[in-house]
Amino acid sequence: MFEIAPFIPFFVAAALVLVLRGRARALVSIAVPILGLANLWLLGSGSFGQYSILDFDLLLFKADRLSLLFGYLFHIAALISVIYALHVRDTLQQVASLLYAGSALGAVFAGDLLTLFIFWELLALTSVFLVWARRTGRAYVAGLRYFTLHILSGLLLLGGMVFYGQANGTLEFGRIGLEGGPDGSPYGWMIFIAFGIKCAFPFFHNWLTDAYPESTPTGTVFLSAFTTKVAVYALARAYPGTELLVYIGATMACFPIFYAVIENDLRRVLAYSLINQLGFMVVGIGIGTSLAINGAVAHAFNDVIFKGLLFMSMGAVLHVTGKINGSELGGLYKKMPKTTVLCIIGAASISAFPLFSGFVSKSMVMSAAIKNGHDWVWLILLFASAGVFHHAGIKIPYFAFFAHDAKLPAREPPANMLVAMSIAAALCLTVGIYPQALYSLLPYEMSYTPYDVTHVLTQLQLLFFSALAFVWLNLRHLYPPELPSVNLDVEWIYRRLVPDAMRALFNRLFALDNRLRSAAVGGVERLVEGVASHHRADGVMARNWLTGSMVAGVVLLLGVYLVLGWV
Repeated sequence: MFEIAPFIPFFVAAALVLVLRGRARALVSIAVPILGLANLWLLGSGSFGQYSILDFDLLLFKADRLSLLFGYLFHIAALISVIYALHVRDTLQQVASLLYAGSALGAVFAGDLLTLFIFWELLALTSVFLVWARRTGRAYVAGLRYFTLHILSGLLLLGGMVFYGQANGTLEFGRIGLEGGPDGSPYGWMIFIAFGIKCAFPFFHNWLTDAYPESTPTGTVFLSAFTTKVAVYALARAYPGTELLVYIGATMACFPIFYAVIENDLRRVLAYSLINQLGFMVVGIGIGTSLAINGAVAHAFNDVIFKGLLFMSMGAVLHVTGKINGSELGGLYKKMPKTTVLCIIGAASISAFPLFSGFVSKSMVMSAAIKNGHDWVWLILLFASAGVFHHAGIKIPYFAFFAHDAKLPAREPPANMLVAMSIAAALCLTVGIYPQALYSLLPYEMSYTPYDVTHVLTQLQLLFFSALAFVWLNLRHLYPPELPSVNLDVEWIYRRLVPDAMRALFNRLFALDNRLRSAAVGGVERLVEGVASHHRADGVMARNWLTGSMVAGVVLLLGVYLVLGWV
């Protein structure tokens, strides 16, 4: 059989899109994820593309059930995103998006760390152009910060890879763990932090909330699908069962809720919500059982679809109205009824309503947590579930399509955007109603039934009381109002504290420099003035001196010279 690595069709298509125009360009863009998915389906599990560098055997393509699931997911996400962006006439975005999707596929099928590193860096390089494609000053600066952090991630991966190769004599990409090598080399932690940066671990997450909302409406849909999910895949491959991930994931599931509630930019709300959902996946990988890993991977699959649907609906609002702040929107359900319904389907899915996709995967992670004795983590995830219903399930559709009528001129978005959102909505419902279609693709065999009485009743009670709390807070005017503002969290350190501290330090240094220069100039001026004063008409050097005085002076100088010579 003729074997083609999954990333190659996307790279070839990007080259074709660079020279094609009009319908030919659209045809190539749509065809590549469809044909690529067929190619991947035929390839199945296995490996090929072996090559050697510096005595290391490397592998371009290695597929098992874990990587295949992400491969299928990325092809579906690429197809939906390409359809959503068909109306865009921007070669930069179209080329970058195909290269970006291809890089994500190259990373999940990498059989070794060097191949992974190459595609890891290509992910950063190609995705930053989707941020810059908006061509605003804010997008340019946010893109620079985004790119800097991702390059740091790549450098850590490169360093960890070198230590790993020295310690183990191989670069095969498998389980790594935090234990490190027998020589105490820190490769386990270096690679862990590299993956953590791309997975938006706490304190490394601001590239996501900073850059994604600054991208174009279509660029954000691509961005939400690939980078973080490649990191989830890498963690599932290299660090399953690492307990530290349980606590990191629980933190990720909780802290974004508070920022999402007060955030005015609705795409930034979704960016915080993305971190919240990543927290569930990271917890599942940290627990490490078959059910937990399956739950994490299944939730990654669903998250790409329903989060993409929500980003698409907000992108449609931004495309049509030019506004995305909750304080400036409202009442759009009358003019955009189809978009409203599709957004509500995405909101119901992320909130884990029964019969929607989020319910059948999130419950797996929570069940795994309580079965393995992580009772407190289960409670934290329960709180996080209520929080995500507040900020993504209610706040997004409520402030965009209902609330007060902002009387904005609006209409439904272009047909291609509606088609892409409809495909995503259909997948949300299909997986929610018939979860076995997804379960059959998961890495481990298992027997799990999401629709039992306990799961359904627990979730319905949670959603009911969360909705009740939202209504009560709104009626009592206690819910945080939508205000025009810029909210910073950890990024305050490098966007405010460090620049202000550096500015104050350099101001002091410049003031000191000015004083030293002024003192030096003053000293020179006084010296010149002193010397000049002796040459004036009444100066010492202008007087008449007796010959005897001069002889006495010469004798004195000779005497000093002789004394010095004798000494």
